[in-house]
Order: sequence, then structure tokens, then C-alpha cells
Amino acid sequence: MQQVFVYLKPKNLKNSFRENRWKTVGILSVYAFGLVILFTMGVFLYFSKDLPSAGKVNDRVVIESTKIYDRTGQHVLYDVHGEEKRTVVQFSDMPENLRYATIVLEDQDFYSHHGIKFTSIIRAILKDILHRSVAQGASTITQQFVKNSLLTSERTFTRKIKEVILSLELEQKFSKDEILAMYLNEIPYGSNAYGIEAASQTFFGKDSKDLTMDEAALLASLPQAPTYYSPYGSHLDALKARQEFALDKMASLSYITKDQAEEFKKADVLSKIKPNTENISAPHFVMYVKEYLEKTYGEQAVEQGGLKAYTTLDWDKQQIAEQVVKEGAEKNEKSWNAYNSSLVAMDPKTGQILAMVGSKDFFGKSEPDGCLSGKTCKFESQVNVAVRDRQPGSSFKPYVYLTAFEKGYTPETMMFDTETNFGTQGGTKDYKPQNYDGKFHGPLPMKETLAQSLNIPAVKTLYLAGVKNSIATAKAMGITGLNNPDSYGLSLVLGGGEVTLLDHVNAFSTLATGGIHHNKTAILKIEDQKGNILEEYKPSSGDKVADEKYVAMIDYIMSTNDFRAPIFGENSPLRFDNRPVAAKTGTTNEFRDGWTIGYTPSIAAGVWSGNNDNTPMRAGADGVNVSAPIWRKFLDQVLGNYSMEQFPKYEKEDTGKDILDGKLPIEKNVKVCEIPGKDNKYCLANNYCTDSKKKDFADGHDILYYVNKDDPRGDAPKDPGKDPQFDNWEKGVRKWFDKSKDEYVLGGAPTDECKADDFKKYLPSVSVSASQSSNQLSISASIDAPYGIDTISFYVGSDKISSGSSDSTTYTLPDSLNGSSVDVKVVVKDKNGNEASDGKSLSVSW
Repeated sequence: MQQVFVYLKPKNLKNSFRENRWKTVGILSVYAFGLVILFTMGVFLYFSKDLPSAGKVNDRVVIESTKIYDRTGQHVLYDVHGEEKRTVVQFSDMPENLRYATIVLEDQDFYSHHGIKFTSIIRAILKDILHRSVAQGASTITQQFVKNSLLTSERTFTRKIKEVILSLELEQKFSKDEILAMYLNEIPYGSNAYGIEAASQTFFGKDSKDLTMDEAALLASLPQAPTYYSPYGSHLDALKARQEFALDKMASLSYITKDQAEEFKKADVLSKIKPNTENISAPHFVMYVKEYLEKTYGEQAVEQGGLKAYTTLDWDKQQIAEQVVKEGAEKNEKSWNAYNSSLVAMDPKTGQILAMVGSKDFFGKSEPDGCLSGKTCKFESQVNVAVRDRQPGSSFKPYVYLTAFEKGYTPETMMFDTETNFGTQGGTKDYKPQNYDGKFHGPLPMKETLAQSLNIPAVKTLYLAGVKNSIATAKAMGITGLNNPDSYGLSLVLGGGEVTLLDHVNAFSTLATGGIHHNKTAILKIEDQKGNILEEYKPSSGDKVADEKYVAMIDYIMSTNDFRAPIFGENSPLRFDNRPVAAKTGTTNEFRDGWTIGYTPSIAAGVWSGNNDNTPMRAGADGVNVSAPIWRKFLDQVLGNYSMEQFPKYEKEDTGKDILDGKLPIEKNVKVCEIPGKDNKYCLANNYCTDSKKKDFADGHDILYYVNKDDPRGDAPKDPGKDPQFDNWEKGVRKWFDKSKDEYVLGGAPTDECKADDFKKYLPSVSVSASQSSNQLSISASIDAPYGIDTISFYVGSDKISSGSSDSTTYTLPDSLNGSSVDVKVVVKDKNGNEASDGKSLSVSW
């Protein structure tokens, strides 16, 4: 029997291992996917059991309004939702332009997704994990509707899961149009308006079906942040920008054409807004508080959570503030072409806002004169100017001078107010600031240059103090802007940056407390609807940001009327005789802004006046004219409730440096004679120069000659010319002395007495000629007297025959002289007392 051997080829072990590995991966993947499905189903089932029915979305939750009170809790300033305004309209009555505008802003894929977008959810989850918090966002219109109508506003992962479940369920039960209709009827638009119909009536006074495209785009912009974008708020520029973004987005998605978008963007939609007629007290302050509440607790909590906000507002002071602003603004409109004013008052010891008036009339009609499409007007009623950035003019100067004092300069430090070009300091453009009165005042101490608000010395002071150092001082005291120090130059001290009135008053409050800063606050206490305290003001010792010694210098300067009187007059609104009050005004270029900020140890207050659109006021509308009267009227009515308090006393010190102690090297009443032929050269008067005068000699240099700007109390600079501003400042000083030569002589007083040789060529000289006719002798003199002739005396022999100013005379010779010889002489005396003579002998014969 033949055996047959079958040889089996062994398998490739490597390929076998690879096949098994992929089988294992496949099996595990199936199991993993199954587990994910089971886990997801479990999560959905777990959370679904406690969820409301998506089919009952029209059931309304009973909401409780948020109330904002004054500091006593007795006066309700605003009931945020005293009555929820909502009118349900059918989808067919909702204009298409509004639907499209809403979709492009909130959820442009609304008609293509199934209620949620997994990519957005995953992106949001990753963002939450990275930031270790639960953020809002990544919501479709369906999710937003669910959140607003069926869920609370809590920010948790479980709420997001519930939101996803209900959104998917809602999409199964209702069509897209039905969901969009419910959303547009439910969403809050601000100002108590829920749903598009209420919003349309509230803001435009018309049915939603009659909205134009520009109006629809504006309303669609509101739900994202109803308070921030409110047409009655302070962010109208942001609202207009979002409206224009919506129109551009609609054009890009072909809902409208690009030409239509441009046409609608040009429409002055903001001018169509109805005046806000809600029952509200201290409206600008209330909106400021409401915005804080929504930012802190969320819009839904404010709209429906029944919060109670007890604010810092002093209702009595607020009423006074509103009245004086209204009256002052009306006068300014007639006299100065200034249509608006704003006032803030604060307790400097706590930072609590006591009064805030954002405009002359919150419910007034905005001034249409000068308005452009999408731009601001001279007066915008609902815009809170107190929190808008404006240039502060010279009211910024105290921060700069305080910085200089901290560096070692003093109120007595001598500065030269002279014509100065600062622009050559590495720049390409000349910078030649001018004073308000158009004059230059020469050498003055810092205390007078600040009080009189002289610009050239202020710019020099900023250079000495340092731009960045001065900004740091201002920010430490309460200014929250100026966040790019490298972008500011020497014009900062004249208001080249921007600040808000609220910050400005807060920073001046730091001066009022001797350098202790308290953060501004509008809240005393906030409670939830159950009475739980969510936050509460706690008294604080504040932060010491400046030494009282240096703040006392500012108090001393800005509360001394004599220092400011040469410019402002003896009886300006800044003068107080019965208590110390420090004050500073400010005016910007072309009279666009007028400020007055001031304080006592107990209260700080500030007023801004001007036009919202930055239109110049009438020439002469400086801070003391347009804002100081309002500021003074407010303080006159409120200071009576405060006890008398003194500022810390300023103690003058001797630094040992003349320039810092207010002494310039000037020698007064030096008796000198000017050396002839040498311009502006003098010698000490003596017998060689009888025409002496008393002169003041100034060894005049600007401060950079005497001090190192960064160490003013250290050694004087060995080579002051190395400072890049030295030559600029010295030119101005020399020019000023040249123009003041009748008062001062530039340079040190002479130490040498006059010498005969100094005046030799200017002594008088005389040449005599004489002739005889019969017994008549004619004598004449040729005279050179540079100083002028005083007297001419003629002599024959020893006899003076004539004296006066005539240069010739005649003399009748007596018979006794016939046939003899006579001596003739002429003596000239000039107006300086110098004498010269000449004579000759004549043989007499007739």
C-alpha cells in the first residue's frame, strides 16, 4: 500500500497575529459603541423621568419681579418686571424679515438640524472643561427656547443634558415653524417686553407685522443681551454695530441683497425708538445697577428671580442732582450751545455712589440737530454719560502733580510758564501748548500753576513726573481706563486720554481721604426671593495708594482761592469761605467738554457738560462756566448736612534747594550802570557813571538746569544739556526774559564797579573857535556829547560870560583889553555829569 504524505504549509504567524488583533479591536469597538449607546440611553431615561413635558411649553412659570431700592429700602427705584408684557402672535403674522434676522444671528442652521448641534455641544463641553466652569453658549434656537420656557437658568452639566433631551423631544412634537413661532413669542427683548409683538410695540410703537427691515434687524439684535443692547441704554453704538452685522449676514446668506443691506444700514433706526415711559426713579443709576445684576446673576435671575437690590443711592441727593442738572443744562443750551450735562456724587470714605444723573432728562426727546444716520446726537436722553469715556481736559492735572510731589518736587517748586516747543523730543510734529488766556506768565511756583490751570507748566510737570508714573497714579486712585500707557504723550496732562465721570469722581474721592482708595460701588445688599443674602457691602479700610503728606499738597493747592484768583477771579463758583473745598476744572480743545470735579473729606462730586456727539460748544464754554455752576448749586444744597471737616494740614519743608523751595537766583534792586556800546552789559555804579539805575538780575534757567528730573533732591546735573528737553525749555526762558528786559536782566548781577575806560569813548568833547570884529568877540563851540548836553559855559579869562545850552555867544571887549591877549574857554557838561573843555588865546586889537 502506497503511503501518501500530505505536507501542509504552515501559516504565517505574523499575519495570523495581525488578523487576530484587528478582530479583537473590532469586537471591543462594537462592545464600546454598545456601552455608549446603553449609557446614553440610561442618562436620557434617568433625566427624562423628572422632565416637564415638551408638549406643555405654553404653560407659563409664575415669575417674581426684581426690585431695586434706594439706600433706605423705603423707596422703590424700579420694579424690573412689575408686569410682564407679552402678546402672542401667529407665525403667519410675524414678518419674514424678523424671522430671517433672528435666524442669522441666533442659529443660521435652524432649519437643517434636529434641535441640537453635536459639534457645538462637544466644543462647548471642551471649553467648559478647559475653563473648569460651565459656560453658556453653543445653543440652537430650540435649546434657547427650552431653556427659557421649561428649565431654570442654572449653569450645570445636568441642566445641559436636560436641555438636549427636551430639545430633541420638542423637535419630534412640533414643526420648525411652530418652534420658531414659540421662540419669538417667548424670548425677552428687555424693558419688560417678552416676545416680538411686545418688543415692537415697546420700542417702535407698531405691530410686529409692520416692522421694516432695519427695525427688524435691530430687534433681532436684542435677545443676546437685552440690557447691554437696550435702545434705552448707554451702548447704542454697540447696538447699531450688531444691527449692521445682522444685515450684512442676511446679505451673505442671500436673504436680502448687498444693496438692500447697505440701504437699511444707512437708515437712522435709532431715531425711531419711542421714549421710555416706564415708571422708574433715578433711571440712569437704575440701569447701571440692572446691568451689574444681569452680568453677575444672569438675565433670567433678574427678570424672574425676585431679587431685592438695596443700592447706595441717597434719594434726597439724587433729586437735588437731577434738578440742578436739568436747570443748568437748559441755561447752557441757551448760553453755550451745550445740550447735556451729567453729575455723580460719591461718599469718599466708602466709595458708595450717592447720586448719578446720566443726562439732563432720561425721558426727554433726543436733540435731532446734527444727528447723522447711525450716529449720536448732541443730546441722547437714555445714554448715561457718567459711564462714557470723555477727555477730561485739565481736570486730569492733579494726578500728574501728585506724582511729581511723590517724586520730590514741592508746591513751591519754581516753573517757567514760557512759550515752549516740546515737539522736538524725537517727534516729527511740533507741540506748542497754549494757555487759556493766551499769555505766558513767567516764573511761578507749582501751586499757582496748578491752581490757575496753566498748561505749559503742567506739560513740564508731566515730563518731570513721567507719563507712565502719572498713569499708574491715576489708575491706583480709581481711573480704570488708560490701559495702553505707551500710546500717550505729554498731551495727557491736558486731557489727551479718556476717562469716565464715574471713575473721575472715584479717583478724586481718593484725594478726599488722604490717599485711601475705596472701590466704587452701587450695592449695599442683594437678597434672593427667599431672603437669602447673595452679597452685601462690607466696610473696609480701603487701600492706601498715596501718602497723606503728598495728598495734603493737592488739597492745599486746590482749596486756596488766592492761588486760582489771577485766572478765575476772586469770586468764581469754586470759592468757599465757610469750609475747605478742593476743586479743579477742565476744558478740552475747541470747548468740546467742560468739567468740574471737587471734594470735601465727606463728599466728592463731579459734573460734565457738553454734547454727546462731541460737537464743540460756544467759545468760552470752559469748565468753570458750564459745569461749575451746576456743581456749586448741588454742593450748596447738600453740604449743610455734613459736619465741618478739615483737610490734612500741609507743612512746608526746606529742601535745601532754592528751585524746589520757591527761590529763583534773582538779585533785586542792584544799582548799576549800563556800559555804553555793550548791549545789556552792566557795572556797579560809581563816580565814572553818574546815570545809575536799580535793576533786577535773574540767573534764569528752567528747572532742568538745576535738578535731575528723576532725582530732584539729589545732585544737580553736571551736564544738563544732555536732557532731550533742556534746550527746548531754555529757549522759552531766554525769549521770555528778552521780552521782559524792562523788568529783569537775564544773567547774574555784575560784581565789578564801573571803570573809567568803560566810558572813555562816550565822554563829551568840544572844540572852540573865536573871531573879533571891532570890539565884539564871537565865540562858538563844536560839541560831541553822546549822552546829551546838559550845559555849555563860556569863559573869557576867569569870567563866565554865558551858560546854557547854546553852542555860541558874543562878548563885548572892554577898552582895557585893547592891544592885549585874552584867553577864551568853553566847558561842556553832558547829562551824565561828565565835563569837557577847550580854549585858545587871541590877540585883541581894534
